[in-house]
Amino acid sequence: MIVDLLKLFRMHAEVYHNAKVCGDWLIRESELGQTCFHMPTEGACILSIPGFPDEILEAGELVIFPRELPHSMRPASEIEGLQVHVPYARAVEVEGTGMLCGKILFQHVGGDALINSLPKVMIFKHSANTMWLHQLRQLLIDESYLNAQSLVIDRLSELVFVYAMRHYVEQDCSDVGVLALYGHSKLRRALLEMHRSPQKAWTLKGLATVSGLSRTGLAESFKAVSGWTTMQYLTWWRMQLAYDYLSRGDSVSMVAEAVGYRSEAAFSRAFRREFSLHAGEVRRAHK
Repeated sequence: MIVDLLKLFRMHAEVYHNAKVCGDWLIRESELGQTCFHMPTEGACILSIPGFPDEILEAGELVIFPRELPHSMRPASEIEGLQVHVPYARAVEVEGTGMLCGKILFQHVGGDALINSLPKVMIFKHSANTMWLHQLRQLLIDESYLNAQSLVIDRLSELVFVYAMRHYVEQDCSDVGVLALYGHSKLRRALLEMHRSPQKAWTLKGLATVSGLSRTGLAESFKAVSGWTTMQYLTWWRMQLAYDYLSRGDSVSMVAEAVGYRSEAAFSRAFRREFSLHAGEVRRAHK
């Protein structure tokens, strides 16, 4: 389910640091408010965030800032010497901490909805449920010694973010919020059907049937978990799809039909309520 969102929102990663940091080093925040991540790929570091206890990140462990906060990272053990960033190509025998740092960007305005639903700081430690950290770290370090600035590093970093989001929804997500819907055993059935067939004339009764709930049970559970009604979510999902289709050049009439509106006028009103933009404006802006 979360992968549907990341795919729709056209997420991509840009790595801005991938090297060994040597000496008595200190790395601070790069771009406050930007979605970013850090992973020590070799060695360990201490992560300091004002208002939070210090955290030791071992090799392969991960911190994600949905919106970057002031923070700093330093070596986990005292090291003397000036701070030096050594490219992996020259760092095979060099003592230091491998640090991978990057940012996550979305080409779809709906990316904000995902980011706003996440906690301020997300830390992923090694455990039986996070074997993906070890596996992706190994791929990242192998590729880094071949070509630290390669497209492969960016794509592997995207996988790191995707796995982290899926882990959060399946393992750590709170009981309340839109993302909590994706981890709910029965409510997620309704979401799956909405995602698969947004053009269908869904009713509360029809969605309740696929969820194995009564109409009242679906309505009350959906509202309690997400704060939204079932139909509010359906409209929101349809509008996110519509924005994507329009930005790819589809006509307003085609998009309206594809997301379940028989009337182009009704679709246009719903789109404007969601984005404060006319549907035609989005289409023209992306030509």
